[in-house]
Formats: sequence, structure tokens, C-alpha cells
Amino acid sequence: MKTLKGPAIFLAQFAGEQAPFDTLDNITKWAAGLGYKGVQVPTLGNFIDLEKAASSKDYCDEIKGIAAANGVEITELSTHLQGQLVAVHPAYDTLFDGFAAPEVRGNPKARQEWAVNQLMLSAKASRNLGLTEHATFSGALAWPYVYPWPQRPAGLVEEAFDELARRWTPILDAFEEAGVDLCYEIHPGEDLHDGISYEMFLERVNNHARANLLYDPSHFVLQQLDYLDYIDIYHERIRMFHVKDAEFNPTGRQGVYGGYQGWVERAGRFRSLGDGQVDFAAIFSKLAAYDFAGWAVLEWECALKHPEDGAREGAEFIKNHIIRVTEKAFDDFAGAGTDTAANRKMLGID
Repeated sequence: MKTLKGPAIFLAQFAGEQAPFDTLDNITKWAAGLGYKGVQVPTLGNFIDLEKAASSKDYCDEIKGIAAANGVEITELSTHLQGQLVAVHPAYDTLFDGFAAPEVRGNPKARQEWAVNQLMLSAKASRNLGLTEHATFSGALAWPYVYPWPQRPAGLVEEAFDELARRWTPILDAFEEAGVDLCYEIHPGEDLHDGISYEMFLERVNNHARANLLYDPSHFVLQQLDYLDYIDIYHERIRMFHVKDAEFNPTGRQGVYGGYQGWVERAGRFRSLGDGQVDFAAIFSKLAAYDFAGWAVLEWECALKHPEDGAREGAEFIKNHIIRVTEKAFDDFAGAGTDTAANRKMLGID
């Protein structure tokens, strides 16, 4: 068995224009001061120059050196926002335009090409940084039709997933060339939003070795999906772990869909670690038993608590849940020290 690495923290929700959240140097000092050992870095913003990282090993060594000097290491890069733009249904064009570079906004074709290039650059950047996993979203073409009313036309979903696979296969091949696992965060709003939809995609990319999973139980609480059974089913594909809490408190007035309410008023909402309903003791136990060797990464999203409080509490929470796996059985002290001959005698053989 292997001991999970951590605690680490995803920096996306903390990035800002004011210190200590403005530069990689400042934010890694802040994270280390809270007890984090690693940082997951978004590729949009001020923390990394993606094009430079894709082309320069020296630059990547410099970036790693900044983090190391402050007491943390870079665990993975993230292209959640760019991955979303690989596949966008026209209904979401206006909403998602803000994720893209200014020069491609208002032009869906150019925006998609830009997003694909961002993923290609990230494969090379991850390799230059010596990373082995990368986080992203799948994007979505079929999401507006997630609820079958009116009845979906025959072949609609299948065509959406065929196209999704066509768009992602060259990207997956680039990550194969780089030696990096591409890990999809299974998430509402993406066509890959549960196990079945992931399997539909996986089949269409011919079970691509790099089409793997970022496990985040919070999204499964909100869907009422069994997040422990999910680990049993998909543990061989789980290569990344977001430690994020959530709660689901349905009433006679609302349930999974939330009645168009804001996050505070929804039946299902994200919470800071320890404030929700996720059974993290069971999750960490299952991941340890399945030899998950990756990082336990805090992703802070909470409808109530201040992010800096969530980050401070989260480091200790993760540290206390990581299981240092044993190298021996608890009953080794009672071992009889028998050999083959003795075993055969005990079984009445010979």
C-alpha cells in the first residue's frame, strides 16, 4: 500500500490582485505557512506563463525553484477553464466567452482552437515540470438536454459524445506523448458528469490510457451518487483527488435541482472541509487500500465560510485524514513461522 501525499491546495479560488495571492512566490509562501506541502496551479492568471513553460525547461526549473524555496512543490497544473471551451453548446457561448483570451471572444471556432492549443501547451509544460497528472474539464455539447423533456431525438446524445471524443482524442494523444495522465473532473455542467457518461466517453476514445479521473466527492453528494462505490468501480482510473466537502438537505420545497436558488439557499451546497456530510475517513481508507499514490488537494468552495479560514482549517483536516499505511500485518506478532511441510501437515496432506 501507498501513503497519500499532502496536504496540497488548489490555488484557483485564492488567486487575486492583492498580496499574498498575486504571485506564485507570495502565494506559495502563504500556502506553506498554513502547512501545505504542495500546490495545484491554474494555467490562466499570474502564476505561470504557459507558453514559456511549454517551450523552456529552464523556465520550469525556475518555477519549481520558487515553490521549493518556499517549502512546497507543484503537484499538477489545471486547465479547467480551457477544457470547458473544447466543447461549448451555443446556448453557453456568451457565458463561457469570459474564460477565453480576449482576442478569440465572440468567435466560437477561434475560441475552441485556442482552448485546444492551451491543452497541447499544458501537456508539454507538465512534462517540462516533471509532473505526471493534469486536471481539466471535458466541456459539454449535450448538457442542455440532460433532462429528457421534451423527449430527446434518437441519436442526439450519441452524436454529442462522438464529437466530444473526436475533439479530445488528439489532445489525449499529446498527453500520451508527454507521459502525463489527463484527469477529467467529473462535474455537473460537463458532459462527463457521472460514471455512466465517463464510460460513454471512454468507449469512444478506445479506452485511451490517458483518459483518467479527478475524484471529487462533493459533486456526487449534490447528485446523490454513491461516492464510495464510485471508488470501488473506477479506482484504476482515479489519478487525482480534490478534497472538497458538501451537504445535501432536501425539503418539501426543493431537492437536487435547487429551485434556481443561490448557493446559500440550495438543498445541495459546497462546504468547507468538516462542515459538510462527506465521509472522508471512508474515502481516505479506500484510496489507501487501492494504492492511490497521488496528492490529497484541498479545493475550497463554501457558501458560508471565509476562504482563508477554510484554507487554514483544511490543511490540518487533510493532514489528520492521511493514513500512513502499515508495512506489516497487525497480527504478525502471533505468526507461527511454519513452512511448506508444516502447512501440508496441518492440512492433512501426506
